[in-house]
Amino acid sequence: VQLVESGGGLVQPGGSLRLSCAASGSTFSINTMGWYRQAPGKERELVAAITSNFHINYADFVRGRFTISRDIAKNTVYLQMNSLKPEDTAVYYCNSVPRLWAWGQGTQVTVSS
Repeated sequence: VQLVESGGGLVQPGGSLRLSCAASGSTFSINTMGWYRQAPGKERELVAAITSNFHINYADFVRGRFTISRDIAKNTVYLQMNSLKPEDTAVYYCNSVPRLWAWGQGTQVTVSS
């Protein structure tokens, strides 16, 4: 499976972004998918996950601000990020949960005024 993330950018605090992750491969639909992020000097962390039957979990630090979704027909996972904070600045990646595949290139999200 190859993963291609997109949608990142520079946004002011309080702003919004929508990330997309396009996955190749036929196993996508049966896997739990997640968005991860890695800030400079920090470990990569799981932000949100969605199962094949659309059960969702969020990390406490994004709950109520971020929304994960998936379109199985399009092999795509999304992350709607609202009320962004400077501490959300990171490179965002998608992968299965637990991780099965090589990381994609990620997409940079920078929250700054």
